[in-house]
Amino acid sequence: MFSFQTIIDNLPVLAASARYTLLISGAGCFLGLIFGALICVAAVSRASAARAFAGVYVSFFRGVPLLIQLLLAFYLLPLVGVNVPALAAAIFTVGLCAAAYISEILRGALNAIPRGQAEAAMAVGLAPRDIWTRILLPQALKISMPALVNELILLVKASSLVTVVGIVEITRMSQAIASATYRPLEIYLTAAFLYLAINLVIAALGRNLERRLAW
Repeated sequence: MFSFQTIIDNLPVLAASARYTLLISGAGCFLGLIFGALICVAAVSRASAARAFAGVYVSFFRGVPLLIQLLLAFYLLPLVGVNVPALAAAIFTVGLCAAAYISEILRGALNAIPRGQAEAAMAVGLAPRDIWTRILLPQALKISMPALVNELILLVKASSLVTVVGIVEITRMSQAIASATYRPLEIYLTAAFLYLAINLVIAALGRNLERRLAW
């Protein structure tokens, strides 16, 4: 028989574990924005070496499952003498993976910006760095905001994969509670609603930000 009491008793613990879900997805998205912008610049660079690097980077991180990337980071880094906490390795890996997708999102947004803007900026003497930081990237971020919000939602769901490296976020905690209570339906249903609540809030904040940027 379905037990609502099980949900009530374990909801605070599951909600507390959501801090790791939010930390990993939020920090991963932040790193993804930084690295993604750099990869995007490299992808549209005139230097063939930079374009080749960007192509290989995007192909690797979009072609290899995030689960395998997490396992590689967890087991490979200690072999080369780099010992970092599992949480830091997970955030960094999620950020690198997100960068591949975000770079393509930004590259698509850049294609929507009229080329004449960059040419006009060069004509008045702006340095290439200023053209990127003051003209191109701000507009690309504005254009790509819906896709970036969607990427953050995907990262929240993908953060469940960090259970393989022992981080106790929502999914890992729900597994532990389900094993202890023998109530998997109630526990996993609660976890599902927590993920849904987080993503609904992100979507609402994203729509609000889009309206603000539209002015």
